[in-house]
Amino acid sequence: MSELPLLELKNVCTFYGPIQALYNINITVNRGEIVTLVGCNGAGKTTTLRTISGLQRAESGTIIYNGIDITELPAHKIASLGISHVPEGRGVFPKLSVDENLSAGAFLVKDKKTIQKRREEVYTLFPRLKERVIQKAGTLSGGEQQMLAMGRAIMQGGDLLLLDEPSMGLAPVLVDFIFETVVKLNQIGKTVLVVEQNARMALEIAHRGYVVLVGNIEMSGDAKVLSQNPDVQKAYLGG
Repeated sequence: MSELPLLELKNVCTFYGPIQALYNINITVNRGEIVTLVGCNGAGKTTTLRTISGLQRAESGTIIYNGIDITELPAHKIASLGISHVPEGRGVFPKLSVDENLSAGAFLVKDKKTIQKRREEVYTLFPRLKERVIQKAGTLSGGEQQMLAMGRAIMQGGDLLLLDEPSMGLAPVLVDFIFETVVKLNQIGKTVLVVEQNARMALEIAHRGYVVLVGNIEMSGDAKVLSQNPDVQKAYLGG
């Protein structure tokens, strides 16, 4: 008997007021995978992540995480079940130090040894943050803020990491570093669902992908197969 998906969206519809943003979205993320959502700006990728993490309410459909129906749960409860969300724009606390931002990520964690262990993991993955422990987050570079946002999610813990546009606005060398880190996180046990404008890079590291077009899933499948699809190449890979 095959293992149940870690995350499953079944016919999920989401609205912003009277405007429908998602139309019967069906997505499956298996434990241990990197899955990517690719598509143009305004396609509904960010809305999908926000709906999963409870920041946006699904109007209809079902979201199952680790066997639990989380469709109607508030965001803080969903976070406590093990879903970490790194939003578009990073969302660090600019007036808090690097270390204070990491501590904020662990606000649901009670065990001090666990908090310290995760903090050490973050500083091992992101040595640059360790050099800036007491520096205010608002004074960090864009790349450093992205590292901090990901580090804060690691502090939260859980099995599923939602990443929204992690490479946005970064220099190419930092883009490579961020994606290498995503792969490392996956290798040490994190399941990752990533939204990314850099479709080529996202499909290179992902196991599977979904192409989102105007709130609909246009196509899906093995990431390498998708990257060779002529329509995907023409629309998203510059082919």
